[in-house]
Amino acid sequence: MLSIIRFIARHSAYLYFLLFSGLSILIMQLQRKETLEAIRTNGMAANAAVSERLTGFGDIFSLRNENERLLLQNARLFSKVIREDTALRDARNLNDLIRRDSTRVGRIMLARIVDRRFSPLDNMLVINAGSRDGIEKDMAVLSPDGLVGRVTAVSENYARVMPVINKDFKVSVVSDSSSTLGVLAWKGGNDYMAHLENVPSSSRLKVGERLTTSDHSTFAVRGIPVGRVARISGSKLFSDVDVRLSVDFPSLSYVLVSASKPSREKLEIMNGGESAAPAKPALKRK
Repeated sequence: MLSIIRFIARHSAYLYFLLFSGLSILIMQLQRKETLEAIRTNGMAANAAVSERLTGFGDIFSLRNENERLLLQNARLFSKVIREDTALRDARNLNDLIRRDSTRVGRIMLARIVDRRFSPLDNMLVINAGSRDGIEKDMAVLSPDGLVGRVTAVSENYARVMPVINKDFKVSVVSDSSSTLGVLAWKGGNDYMAHLENVPSSSRLKVGERLTTSDHSTFAVRGIPVGRVARISGSKLFSDVDVRLSVDFPSLSYVLVSASKPSREKLEIMNGGESAAPAKPALKRK
């Protein structure tokens, strides 16, 4: 290291001469047009490359903003499609209700299901029609497919419906072919299967027979479809009968409430009361 320092100190004049000569040659080269053009060209290329990179970063942010805008637009369109699809589905349900023959239930009122509670035993529906719309307790609730249930409570604008798939619901039914009478009840479990009680083993009831409400019903007029016999198993006194219900309860959105109910006089006679018709006064003998 010391030898290098001594060499530089001894020949410093020559080294300065070489350095200044190199700088002079470099300055002379920079004064040439070709060199300046090359420097300018390389500078423009470098500037273009940097600008391109910066533009690319700007495009990335621009694309991100555009993607967010398109995402919001798609969300709005999706929401609009859902609303229109719901409106079309409701319109189809309403047209189906209107198209079906409802003369067998007399005057009817249309209502929409606005709340429901499903459980293994205690199911319940709430409709958006109440006393202000003419709804009364113990009116029958229907769908185009058959019996839905019975009105159990009424407020001014709403009513609670006990559906067929409730452990406390019972209705008298009759089969269409063998005219077998029985009481339809739901024992829990599947929302499409019920049980037919009080059917003697000697009855002529067959699998596949349709069941409708009978004259013995205390809240519904006769002839409303309820379901079809799915299975019959024998026993000593009464048959064990499974019924597949007509109504698809999970898909219900609209219902019909029937204003027609059994005669009050008939109900009083069935309940063991006195006849509603007043007795004629006896004629006095002269």
